[in-house]
This record gives sequence, C-alpha cells and structure tokens, in this order.
Amino acid sequence: MHRQQLTAFNAFVAVAEHKNFTRAATQLGISTGSLSETIKHLEENLGVRLLNRTTRSVAPTEAGERLLIRLRPLLDEFDSLLDSVNEYRDRPGGSLRIIVPPIVATSVIAPLLSRFLSEYPDIRIEVVVSNKPTDIVAERFDAGVRLGKKLEHDMIALKISANLEHVVVASPDYLARRPMPETPQDLLQHSCIRYRLASGAFLPWKFAENGKTIELDPDATLIVNEPHLALAATLDSIGIFYGPTERLREPLAQGQLVQILKDWMPVPSDAFYLFYPSRRQNPAPLQALIEFLRRNAPTSNGNGHAPERAPLHVVK
Repeated sequence: MHRQQLTAFNAFVAVAEHKNFTRAATQLGISTGSLSETIKHLEENLGVRLLNRTTRSVAPTEAGERLLIRLRPLLDEFDSLLDSVNEYRDRPGGSLRIIVPPIVATSVIAPLLSRFLSEYPDIRIEVVVSNKPTDIVAERFDAGVRLGKKLEHDMIALKISANLEHVVVASPDYLARRPMPETPQDLLQHSCIRYRLASGAFLPWKFAENGKTIELDPDATLIVNEPHLALAATLDSIGIFYGPTERLREPLAQGQLVQILKDWMPVPSDAFYLFYPSRRQNPAPLQALIEFLRRNAPTSNGNGHAPERAPLHVVK
C-alpha cells in the first residue's frame, strides 16, 4: 500500500466514523478543504462513491460501509505492527492523543508537559481540552481523563490527581456588604454563582453536617459554564461561588477571595484518573505516558483519604 493510499484510507475512515468533515479534519490535523479533496481523489481513483453528502449530514454509501468494515481491522493491525516495531527503539516514538478537562489541563498536564517531552522527544502529543463526555474509542483518542465515579467499568484507570476538594468563596467587598454566612442554609439568603456542568446539571454544593454529606441547591444570581468567567464574577463581588480548591487557591492566597464555611466542607471523595481501553498491548507512546504519570502525577493531597469509588480496573 502506497503512503498516499494509506493517508486517503485513514481520511475516509475518520470521516465515516465521525459522519462529519469538520470533526474528522480536526482529528487528522488538516483543513476541511484538504480532507474534502483527499476523499474526492480517493473516490475518483476507486471509481465509486464512498460517502453521501448533504448540507446537514455525511454517511457512507453501501460501498463505503463495506470498505469501512474491511479497512478498520486492517488499519488497527497496521497500528499494532508499528507499535511492536517501536518496542525495539531506544526511545518510544509516535503520536499520542488524549482528551482532558480544563481543570486537569492546567493543574496536572501543563506543569508536566515540558518534562514529559524532554524525556520522550520522539513522541508527539495532542491534548484536546474539553468537558464534553467523550467515547475515546469512537473519537480515536488513546486515553482520556475523567473523575473516577464517572468512568465506565471496562476501562483501565490510573489516578493522576489528589482527591478533589471544593471551597466556598466570596470577595472581601461582597462580605463587607452582606452578613457572613454561618451555616450552609444561610447561603439561601445570598447572591450565588452556579456552575453548569457539560451534562447540563449544576455543580452540586455539598456540605458536611453531623458526619453526613448534605447537598444545597441555592438560587443562582448568575449561571456560567466557563470557569474563568465564574472566577471573574466572584472577584467582581457578584456573589458567592462554590468551586474546586485548585482553581481558587491563588486568589485565596493573595487575599482577593475569602473562604467561608470552612468547617462545613465534606471530606474529599473523588479524584481524576487517566483512563484507556483494556488491551493486551498498549501503544508505546501511551505506555510511556502511563509510566511517566505514575512517577510524577500529584496523587496525594496529604489527607490520606481514598477515593469514594474507584473504577473497576485501577492501576496501582
């Protein structure tokens, strides 16, 4: 198989699986126009239409479906062959594609990227930052990062963060104008900033009371789905915010925000995990990342608390 043919077949599989030229082009790292031309030339060379295109959808033709069924195992086998050869290199090389939430990208991945790429200079890594729930197999990612309680049980998982803590904060100016909350129920009388998760639900406001965790659902003065906007609104004294400690640590240390209801916060119960499909043999770049994170990821926050529910297959 010529290199040009291999590239064209990979492009066809990406479009057929995504059913969308734009998403497929993003995955392949090329322009949508270039991808369209590649598919056009492939169809011309084969003398058959492989994809039906409308302004709203893309779907394989009958010939395209038949080709896709035969091609996918061949391309997977080709990837496995390259991985097996890669084992004989002095240093692992190849491409690695992962998807991570924004908070993990900034607090875990970003601080380690330089060291990882220095240690493995022959690896090219693509980090996609998104909170969107993603099927990493269907979207052709090597691995992803997610909270442990949200992981599917058929995934292998490696803990890569400390147990997730949350704090309730407000600006000094806001607290100068309003009474300091003494109990979680007092928040119901305050302006609150709520964060909407990718699922559409609000980030729950959880507190500890008499050894039990309770959940509060205050009315929102402002609803956001972007963490930087949430922080900016809190700094601007719009209201009280409940969010991850990691995102709020710096403004708290600088006195820009004040932590409230500190004694009411529950014990941290979950953490972020790198997860990937169960395979007999992982690609060399992924195995290198696993070993690197096992040595370097900040998995302890010093309180000794274990995750509330670990995934079924957890790498120790």
